[in-house]
Amino acid sequence: MSRLTPYVFSIVTSQRLLRWQRKLAEFRRSKAGKPHLVTVYLRISDPHSYILLQVLKALSTRYDIAFDFRTVLRLQENMYPAPGLWEQNAFADSAYLANIYGLDFPIAPPITTPELAHSATAQLLHCELQGDYLDKASAIFETYWQDQSDALNSLIDARIANNVECYQHHLLANETLLQNKGHYLSAMLHYGEKPGSEWYWGLSRLEYLEQRLTTLGAVKNATVDPISARTPTPVEPEPATDTRAASASPIINYWSARSPYSYIGLIRARELAARHGVALVIKPVLPMVMRRMQVPQQKGMYIIRDTKREAEKHNIKFGFSADPLGAAVERCYALFEHASENNLGNEFLETFARSVWAEGIDAATDAGMKTIVETAGLNWSLAKPLLNNEDWRGWAQENLLDMYENGLWGVPSFRYQQIAVFGQDRLDRLEQAIIDDRS
Repeated sequence: MSRLTPYVFSIVTSQRLLRWQRKLAEFRRSKAGKPHLVTVYLRISDPHSYILLQVLKALSTRYDIAFDFRTVLRLQENMYPAPGLWEQNAFADSAYLANIYGLDFPIAPPITTPELAHSATAQLLHCELQGDYLDKASAIFETYWQDQSDALNSLIDARIANNVECYQHHLLANETLLQNKGHYLSAMLHYGEKPGSEWYWGLSRLEYLEQRLTTLGAVKNATVDPISARTPTPVEPEPATDTRAASASPIINYWSARSPYSYIGLIRARELAARHGVALVIKPVLPMVMRRMQVPQQKGMYIIRDTKREAEKHNIKFGFSADPLGAAVERCYALFEHASENNLGNEFLETFARSVWAEGIDAATDAGMKTIVETAGLNWSLAKPLLNNEDWRGWAQENLLDMYENGLWGVPSFRYQQIAVFGQDRLDRLEQAIIDDRS
């Protein structure tokens, strides 16, 4: 790894660069007399798109914005390692968010067909070039997700349903635009032109778009509350010393040393476990690339930038980073058992993650790993001979199977009793489950 790598990371993720990029984008927008344009990518079979669509009217009422709607349908295969598990989790996650935001959502996924999804998509594509996309799309999405096939068919022009192929180039243009602009998910909001363009994923990242629009002075109706203000105030936990606080069930964290989200998730999960007197069990798995899977560059760039704003939100240091892919990950896992035997397993992994993602330490070198080991409270002379240990390969793969068995496919993922969630965003769901369980 180059010694310059952490400095490049820090520049790419710096707040100073972000402010400059935003300022330049706003200058160009204002000079050209263009509106605050938000491009919205929606997919009929995506539950996150359905719940996002339900808040867009309120968003446009509060902010002086215009929408450019882009309907998509096909997933980029190299971006979704386990599309079946992804869709299953997306439904459960959207149900949780819909409950928080007070939105409509079905109890079970709709019974539909690929043909119906294609017909509805063609109708949505047709509506893009009319002036009432939001109203028409809302009706189409509602009937699709509420399993009202007769009502949905009545909203689809028979001439469109019979000529779906005529909309394939339009669909391809939208999907290509999404990819060329640098993303792969639907339910995405895109604002600003390069170099000040940014992505916001559905309800989970809407707060960042609202913050940016507010800073730009784009609030036109302050009597309408920010959409992200609808999220409930976290329930104040009882003191951990309360006799009911201790739980026999631990929080399980499926974790990767190469995942920046895992770094943030580990810190937040450790804080959550401490608040409630719950044990935290970390189950490391190999990074996707080291499992011979693909992580395209555009996905990696979005993850790094999104991790930065999430880290800022939770007051976690991040950005002066030395990507640990390869030998550094292997050395970390080789010492995990030794650290665990000394009751410092979690501390060691957190120290490792902070060192590589926030302090620019190259863990592939002995000097770097020595710093990490000693900072974690371990003895370097005892740890160094274990760096070439290969026993970890067996338990890392076993952890992967355990993750799959619980309906999860990627990191960071978390499990508490029967509740399994993907991503550090949903630790609040686990916290509520812990509170409910102890009361």
